Amino acid sequence: MSEYSAEIVWERDLAQDFLGNRYSRKHVLRFDGGIEVPGSSAPSSVPLPMSDANAVDPEEAFVASLSSCHMLWFLAIAAKRGFVVDRYVDAAVGVMAKNELGKLAMTRVTLRPAVTFSSEHQPTRDELDQLHHKAHEECYIANSVRTQVLCEPILVQRM
Repeated sequence: MSEYSAEIVWERDLAQDFLGNRYSRKHVLRFDGGIEVPGSSAPSSVPLPMSDANAVDPEEAFVASLSSCHMLWFLAIAAKRGFVVDRYVDAAVGVMAKNELGKLAMTRVTLRPAVTFSSEHQPTRDELDQLHHKAHEECYIANSVRTQVLCEPILVQRM
């Protein structure tokens, strides 16, 4: 068993009206390696200036977590199968909607990875799809959520 931790720190600005719901949602996400990331609610949920558009919101972090986990598994599986990856870019998108219980939830995340392989050994389209399928099956985060996670790989042709 492994454990992972994050510390979330928020402090009230004494000049803001907390009971009137007019307070900043800015906070800090602190991780065990020492990095601190600015956090906030999404401006689509809590209007500016009570949110910070330049900070990471929980919805973005959720999408990024799924994308990052998938990528890390993909890289490991590609290496094991003899494919050299030069670049991996994913333009992942999450959809917030009401779920089957009528609650707002991240109902779907679509990964759109574009992977560039070295020119020596290119996977076929079927091999690429198999790599992504296996990465999805192994991804800890995807295995932990009820959200529908789709993968729509983009085939990058090396010139």
